[in-house]
Amino acid sequence: MILLSTLFPLLCWFAYNCGVPFLERKRPSLSVIMSMQRRRWVANAVTRDTPLDAILAGNLMGSVSLLASTTVLLVLAVFTAFGNLTALTDTLDAVGVRAGYTTQDVQIHLFATLAIFVMSFFSFTLALRQFNHFCILIGAIDHHGHTTPEEIDAIAQLNTLAAKNFNNGIRAYYFAVPMVFWFAMEWLAIASSIVTVAFLIHREFFSSAHRVAASVAVLASRREKGHD
Repeated sequence: MILLSTLFPLLCWFAYNCGVPFLERKRPSLSVIMSMQRRRWVANAVTRDTPLDAILAGNLMGSVSLLASTTVLLVLAVFTAFGNLTALTDTLDAVGVRAGYTTQDVQIHLFATLAIFVMSFFSFTLALRQFNHFCILIGAIDHHGHTTPEEIDAIAQLNTLAAKNFNNGIRAYYFAVPMVFWFAMEWLAIASSIVTVAFLIHREFFSSAHRVAASVAVLASRREKGHD
């Protein structure tokens, strides 16, 4: 039971990432809707020769860079916990809701927690690299009407790919919360993992942000059709 509760947040994280594409076949997620807006962004960037797009891309890179740096600190904090396992287990026995974790149990759990943050770090750094490529491509855009729709699609797809990796890193933080609840009681890690999955599904498919983004996409589509 203890090993299952340790691995359960990781399993939920992987299951969510694998299951969302199947849900998106039935209903577009917020990420899919925003991908459409990313394509509009690139299409509009072709028609303007201002620093606006560079500023927007720089803001995205700044957010990713901040979270990547924060993740490094969290990885170092977990490594520090490995050096104080005895004190950590004694503290859990003294103040924890559920006493009785062995040093080996805590060590395995710390390894699982470390895996979450390491994979989150790789996701953030990959997203940062892809946003950097996106900035280069935005800077290379021809503003004299010679950019083809295929080029626009390719640049927008790179932006979407970077956003996908960024979101994956953010989800790691969500599933790190059940890893913390584990120290109180193992069943709390399982219950909070399920709640986290439900929260993410609601945010992606049924939230207010989803409805607003969908309405904006519909209005933009109608306006573009009206101009045709």
